[in-house]
Amino acid sequence: MQSNKLRLAIRATAAAAVMGVASQAGAMTLSVGDDVDASLYGYARLNMSYDIDGNRAVSTRAGSLAPSANEDVTGHFGADVKQSRLGVKVTHANGVGITVEGDFRGSGNSAGSLRMRHAYGTYNGWLVGRTWSNTISFVAATPLLDFDGVAGSFGSWDRTEQIRYTTGGMSFSIEDPGPQAVLGAGGNTRTSAPAFTARFEGSSDMLSYGASASASQVTADDGTNDDSAIGYSVAAGAKLKLTDMFSVQGTFNYTDGATGYLWRSGSNYYGPAAYVDGNSVETIEAYGGNVGVSMALGGGSSINVAYGMTTMDLDDAIAAGATTNADPETNQNAFVNYMWTPVKNVMLGVEYGYFDQETVAGDSADANRLLFAAQYSF
Repeated sequence: MQSNKLRLAIRATAAAAVMGVASQAGAMTLSVGDDVDASLYGYARLNMSYDIDGNRAVSTRAGSLAPSANEDVTGHFGADVKQSRLGVKVTHANGVGITVEGDFRGSGNSAGSLRMRHAYGTYNGWLVGRTWSNTISFVAATPLLDFDGVAGSFGSWDRTEQIRYTTGGMSFSIEDPGPQAVLGAGGNTRTSAPAFTARFEGSSDMLSYGASASASQVTADDGTNDDSAIGYSVAAGAKLKLTDMFSVQGTFNYTDGATGYLWRSGSNYYGPAAYVDGNSVETIEAYGGNVGVSMALGGGSSINVAYGMTTMDLDDAIAAGATTNADPETNQNAFVNYMWTPVKNVMLGVEYGYFDQETVAGDSADANRLLFAAQYSF
């Protein structure tokens, strides 16, 4: 009976939102009997981009670090609403919590298709399901409009299936590891073990900080030759709030055989974790980081500036014949934005982005772009 009431209440609230009746954030909160509290949340968002150089736009109009097919064709405009999302949170009186959230960045037609972002349950310090990798900490994040964000951000910067336990500022997880591409393996790789991660977060006065680490196994197996190597990653970040209006934040990441935990490395998102040398799997070292500043201007407006970079050491992989010096080695991007909240639950913003990718041979491809966003949250 209770679940029937919950379903009816959620349907009624969703219908009110579609009809434009539920315009206040408080209307999205439901109280269903004495045992269950539920709420709907999310936002509708429009992103518009203009690529001054080659077309770097991907879904949600985010910018890609990889050069487009024809970088000489300049001036590209596009818009979509694929970043829009909808989520449901349910809390039982016994302490069990459930969150399910999706957006429309999935592959499909131009309107987008529903993609699962989060689906997990929590109870007494335990989390089971799909959500942000435990290697991620948001303490050092700079607010940006570009959905894919700045290079070298904290940890995997993606969502993954996991079992996590949190006590105080410490969290531990067993999770599906980040991407584990192996150069020279011809695609003959397999996920042979879960990743093990640990994360710590804390704060003191004006300083917030976090650190995380992961260990995982990367495997190449062509049916005849089978070899594995252990990879690991470490990340640290902090935000220093110098005044009520001004903050400085930054992160640093180092990986060896775990480039799936180095955001925006390789072609665009994650670089290769290892390479094949004869019949042996050898790990690839990589590192990255970013720095940002944020300033509140009052009246619901702010300015944010961020710069990030990642780089991989591919020299040994090239010497082993696993790849060539035409592969991307170093990525960097930078952003400057202005965000404004004219009324509660509404955000408008404009952002300039710079993207640059350099190969091992030293060939560089850079691009400049503008992004506008309008978002209504509930």
